[in-house]
Amino acid sequence: METIQLIGEAVLLRPMTKEDAEGIYACCQDERIWKHMSQTLQTREDVDAYIEQALAHQETGTEYPFVIVLRATNEIVGSTRFFDIATAHKRLEIGHTWLHPSVWRTKVNTECKYLLLSYCFEQLHFQRVQIKTGHENIQSQKAIERIGATKEGTLRNHMIRPNGKVRHTVMYSVVQEEWSDVKQHIEGLMRKFSTL
Repeated sequence: METIQLIGEAVLLRPMTKEDAEGIYACCQDERIWKHMSQTLQTREDVDAYIEQALAHQETGTEYPFVIVLRATNEIVGSTRFFDIATAHKRLEIGHTWLHPSVWRTKVNTECKYLLLSYCFEQLHFQRVQIKTGHENIQSQKAIERIGATKEGTLRNHMIRPNGKVRHTVMYSVVQEEWSDVKQHIEGLMRKFSTL
């Protein structure tokens, strides 16, 4: 993929670089972020390893990591990425998404998904974008359903979390034929936000 930079009203999604380590470290210290995630970023070393791994996967063409920057302050407020990229099948997944709690329940996540989905369907001309989350992460499930993604089912005993607990994975997708309606729906949601 070429260099991708996606610009919205509230957020800028730009490629993750090693120079983002300080901004990511400053943003990722709230333990609420990691409650349902498969990894935890606590130390600067964790952040460095996280970036190194993300960039290594980018080199293979299977992932494309972004930092989420709040345009009003130029601060990093989270990260997301394209991954499981299968260009031959015109599909990928949006995930590894985390946000600082200060922007939870704001326009930020909705606009991020809008920008990412728009790029997938309108620039890449892909046919499928999937999003998944853990069965216990009700907040994430509601957020995915809210943007209009279709729930496809649950993969039982899909992952083992760092604490040893089994995670069932709830799968969602948006496909090319649905994009026009989903796009209008998300645009309607974004108009309801008076601020972020």
